[in-house]
Amino acid sequence: MVTLNPQSSTPLVLQIVASFCAAIEDGSLRPGAKAPSIRQFAHAHNVSVFTVVDAYDRLVAQGYFTSRPHAGFFVRQRPASSAALPGHSPNFSFDSMWYLRRIFENRALRMKPGCGWLPGDWLFQEGMRRSLRSLATQDVDLAGYGEPKGYPPLRQLVRDLLAEQEIAVTSEQVLLTQGSSQAMDLVARRLVRPGDAVLVDDPGYPNLLFSLRFLGAKLIGVPRTPMGYDLLALERLVVEHRPKLFFTQPRLQSPTGSIAHLSHLHRVMQLADKHDFLVVENDIYADLDPEPRPSLASLDQLSRVIYISSFSKTISPNIRVGYLAAHPDLLEDLAQLKMISGLTSSEFSERLAYGALTDGRWRKHVKSVRERLVKAHLGAASHLLELGFEIFCEPKAGIFLWAKHPAIGDSAELAYKAAEQDILLGPGHLFSPDLQPSPWLRFNVVFCNEPALFDFLAAQGKTT
Repeated sequence: MVTLNPQSSTPLVLQIVASFCAAIEDGSLRPGAKAPSIRQFAHAHNVSVFTVVDAYDRLVAQGYFTSRPHAGFFVRQRPASSAALPGHSPNFSFDSMWYLRRIFENRALRMKPGCGWLPGDWLFQEGMRRSLRSLATQDVDLAGYGEPKGYPPLRQLVRDLLAEQEIAVTSEQVLLTQGSSQAMDLVARRLVRPGDAVLVDDPGYPNLLFSLRFLGAKLIGVPRTPMGYDLLALERLVVEHRPKLFFTQPRLQSPTGSIAHLSHLHRVMQLADKHDFLVVENDIYADLDPEPRPSLASLDQLSRVIYISSFSKTISPNIRVGYLAAHPDLLEDLAQLKMISGLTSSEFSERLAYGALTDGRWRKHVKSVRERLVKAHLGAASHLLELGFEIFCEPKAGIFLWAKHPAIGDSAELAYKAAEQDILLGPGHLFSPDLQPSPWLRFNVVFCNEPALFDFLAAQGKTT
């Protein structure tokens, strides 16, 4: 059914995709037919597993395949017309999350410069252990579900932490969640309907983009700049699309690392007021910022802004403790939706986080992490620049650098080659609202400390 020609100028990935598409279009492969497993296909045709991964992911994204957990890939039932459904991109299938699970979050690869987390020895492990030992001596109700809005002492502590950032809230305006991802998901499910125009950072956070596509939102990418936003493009997009929401990460943004200047924050809020849309501020890297800065929430005081953050990046991602703060009326709706979708969050985890945050060494730990990140940024940037990479901006804070090389046209192809060398890269198309090919790569500066990584990148820059 599939015949490959390694001597052809057409890449093997495109040959595989074209062969399957032709077989499906001419009826040789019927809807519901199971495709060979990735390893079976790779073995039978003597090609790389990662080449097959790329081909199958493209077939899923184009609507020819669907993936079923623990079962494999199957030919999808295709409509008579290939026109896109209202509010959906013609090149998108939610099954593209399969790619994210298999490649982008593959912790099995030894080198992880494309990952989105800090290594264990950078986290507050000793504080967590002390909190756990303390919790073990307390009379904790292990049979209960906890408070709907979350553990009250932690909500009060979040209130105080927000006050330090000049965001005035009561503890009743704080909702604890299972990480920032649940917080964003609750907001999206409460406020987004199929066909709604929603502004997002371009590039932006992959999980959020996938979630919004799944809800049928019409994603409108707002180009990021080293100073924050392309303000002319933002105003034009607002006027043209009349968005309902703007999901954005002003500070130490993933993947670019950029920090929006104060003038940009003011302009965002002016446009939100004038054109009547809400702003969802993702500020999960606030603890990693050595400089005190205004936020959208501090400018707006939660009139139009919904503020989201998390303790995953500095305490531990495993405890899954995040939070959101919002206007009281909206907060009550979100708390109810949290109860409907999953009852309460884990009070045990929230108590653990509370113990760590009230540990006398917490602030010293955060200060140390910030200082280590400055050194990691300087080292990673220096290596990338020596290899001829262009760096989007150099914040010298946070976790990420966003970079591209003039000899590398599609970072996805590079990511597959890297995986064969036990290296996890963060290809740019994952961060694109429209999943378009991209030359950009996201680098986690903490994991950019192995010579083998830069040897690999140097070789690709010469041969690509």
